[in-house]
Amino acid sequence: MTEQYVVDLREVDATRVATVGGKGAHLGELSRIEGVRVPAGFCVTTDAFRRIMAEAPSIGDRLDRLSRSKPDDRETIRTLSAEIRRTIEGIAIPDDLATAITRALARFGPEAAYAVRSSATAEDLPTASFAGQQDTYLNVVGPAAILQHVSRCWASLFTERAVTYRQRNGVDHRTVTMAVVVQRMVFPRTAGILFTADPVTGNRRVATVDASFGLGEALVSGLVNPDVFKVRDGEIVERVIAAKKRAVHALPAGGTEEVAIDPQRQEQPALTDAQVVRLVRLGRRIEAHLGRPQDIEWCLVDEDFQIVQSRPITTLFPIPAAPDAQNRVYLSVGHQQMMTDPMRPLGYSMWQLTAMAPMHEAGGRLFVDVTPRLGSAASRAGLLEAMQRADPLTRDALETVLDRDDFIPPVPEAEPAGPPAGGAPAPIETDPAIVTELIERSEASIAALRREIRTKSGAALFDFLLEAFQDHKRVLGDPLSMQAIMAGMEATWWLNDRLQEWLGEKNAADTLTLSAPNNVTSEMGLALLDVADVIRPYPEVVAFLQGVEDEGFLDELPKLAGGNEARDAIEAYLDRYGMRCVGEIDITRPRWRERPSTLVPLILDNVRNFEPGAAGRRFEHGRRAAQQKEQEVLARLRDLPDGARKADETKRMIDRVRTFIGYREYPKYGIVSRYFVYKQALLAEAERLVRANVLTAPEDIFYLTFQELHDVVRANRVDERLIEQRREAFRSYQALTPPRVLTSDGEAVVGTYRRDDVPAGALVGLPVSTGTVEGRARVILDLAQADLEAGDILVTAYTDPSWSPLFVAITGLVTEVGGLMTHGAVIAREYGLPAVVGVVDATRLIRDGQRIRVHGADGYVEILP
Repeated sequence: MTEQYVVDLREVDATRVATVGGKGAHLGELSRIEGVRVPAGFCVTTDAFRRIMAEAPSIGDRLDRLSRSKPDDRETIRTLSAEIRRTIEGIAIPDDLATAITRALARFGPEAAYAVRSSATAEDLPTASFAGQQDTYLNVVGPAAILQHVSRCWASLFTERAVTYRQRNGVDHRTVTMAVVVQRMVFPRTAGILFTADPVTGNRRVATVDASFGLGEALVSGLVNPDVFKVRDGEIVERVIAAKKRAVHALPAGGTEEVAIDPQRQEQPALTDAQVVRLVRLGRRIEAHLGRPQDIEWCLVDEDFQIVQSRPITTLFPIPAAPDAQNRVYLSVGHQQMMTDPMRPLGYSMWQLTAMAPMHEAGGRLFVDVTPRLGSAASRAGLLEAMQRADPLTRDALETVLDRDDFIPPVPEAEPAGPPAGGAPAPIETDPAIVTELIERSEASIAALRREIRTKSGAALFDFLLEAFQDHKRVLGDPLSMQAIMAGMEATWWLNDRLQEWLGEKNAADTLTLSAPNNVTSEMGLALLDVADVIRPYPEVVAFLQGVEDEGFLDELPKLAGGNEARDAIEAYLDRYGMRCVGEIDITRPRWRERPSTLVPLILDNVRNFEPGAAGRRFEHGRRAAQQKEQEVLARLRDLPDGARKADETKRMIDRVRTFIGYREYPKYGIVSRYFVYKQALLAEAERLVRANVLTAPEDIFYLTFQELHDVVRANRVDERLIEQRREAFRSYQALTPPRVLTSDGEAVVGTYRRDDVPAGALVGLPVSTGTVEGRARVILDLAQADLEAGDILVTAYTDPSWSPLFVAITGLVTEVGGLMTHGAVIAREYGLPAVVGVVDATRLIRDGQRIRVHGADGYVEILP
């Protein structure tokens, strides 16, 4: 194939990324849109870049070393990238390549000025913009200068920031090549940036225009504060006119300079209102053509807008697909389930198929449409009350939307009301046998599932699973199970409300629920202490476990003194809890049974930090503390007016909460137990597809929805491009933060705590487990990286049941996500740990190792000097 070194922008469209890079492809596509003006020019193609790279074989060795370096090894990256840049800039451009470039310049005349701009193949992509990672040179005059700056653009593929960005985004340096865009320079009166969606809130109906005098470089480089206009539905709804003291102008002989703006002109708007509206209309046309919100660089030249760049806005959270254009309000499922990371397609589709309510996917997360419930006065009150107890930030965000009178359409009052959020206890007896029966029912159902699924494969497996999902939902929605859960929660609320009213005591139920029976999650944490007790007497086993790096260690243990005992203890633990893991609602996450090495650091922490018998002592200590609290509360109540009645009612509620609150954790255990059975069957099917050369690897199925996988099994054929696209989308979703509340306009609505009862500088959250504790903050984002010492306070984004084994070693808990009845809060109360959840940006605002004080009853965290 003949190499093509230069191609005119008019010949380029969005399909030519591999030839002209992301920027060049976008500019070529823009020039094809009716009414959009793009400065004329051409692209020096990636063929030219590859030709230059081939001139210096030594670059290959440096690229290998660069690929092996870690993103945070700044010294190595700085040194190697500088060497590569110097090498590229030192290569003489071959005559035929130089001739092709100068010939393309000839049609504009030898004295024309140009912008010379890098255009990498991994740039301006839908999932990663790579904005600002390579270089742009303005007002370059003369062929020799153009050639020099083309070389600089090639070299800028290896700036330190570009290399680090690629490594953090999982992009192989060898797969990225560089084209260069050479465009006629425009000399604007005003320039700036247009976002066709609000980059802060995500609202797709609000466009934001930033404008300043002179070249846009002044704005992009941060030299000036621009004028900012917000436009909604063709009208300016907000404007801020800045004092623009400086501008960047082009020099006649080439290059640019900063100039001061006349004081009388500084506070004049850079654009008229009519120009702003016209620019946004142009942006909407570009957005419609390219199919997604855009970040557009523009220039105003002789009253005409010219577009010099457009890239997708990759930081916006996607909007769930809807069948119509009606306004909608979505609640995040992840914030309720303590898993705000993205899920792979098989994961979210399985949750959709087994959940009790319709759920909508966006950005790898699931959302529930609560618009009908907000539209009905009756169900609205119940939803807001439930959110107030669970997560005040979500309630506040919902009320922010409700305050916009025209956003939520009213619905007839025949709509069903939301779930009860307090009030009278559920109508079942306070009988421990109810919980025993529910657990036995669930275990029998899971045992039957295991038996029956063993013989199923191929299409028959999927038919069986669809029936199993119905049984799954039947067990999950068992009225008796729901009553038991609500009985425990409502008794908790009753105790907290009444004892604060009668005795002035906050969150009394926190102590009264210590060491409640039948809590499978708190038992899981204590059971790992028992595993440590088995291992502790065997120094050879402890030493061996400290060096574990792979999953074969269980088979190696019997070779050591005490190894059989250690293996049996770990195996027994995995038999009971091996279906659990971080992010367990996503079926694609590796379970402890699949990756038992995950537990080794936790076991070793327990060996180091605890004495034998700690589990039993912890449980008994909690049980006695609860018993003493009960006696104290009842005695104080009896001294009050009408005290006998108050004490009797309180005693009934204490018995009720201790009977049922532990069961609150069991349904999730049942769900995850079923998920592991489903997963094992689907992976066996995936392995069959690998043997049949349909799939490359069993884990490829994680990037297909359940229905798509069903289709693959029936057809014995898969779309490999779809799997790769899904893999790339999943990587991009990891950089996004899901909102608690999301509207159909794309607005991420942020709630706030409306409190004035906390000290200045304190971090506010939701009080979920009483007590005050001071200690060292351990900011841990990955359970596998946990390294705790006795007395530490755990600070993390969220905790699900898999984090419970850590709770035995800490003295307090702070999380960014959570509510009064989410798993971390329940286990914190069970273990008597002061805890504050829902602390926005806690893992960023609290530094690892800082001393902090957690006020579990009042819901705030102080950072200590």
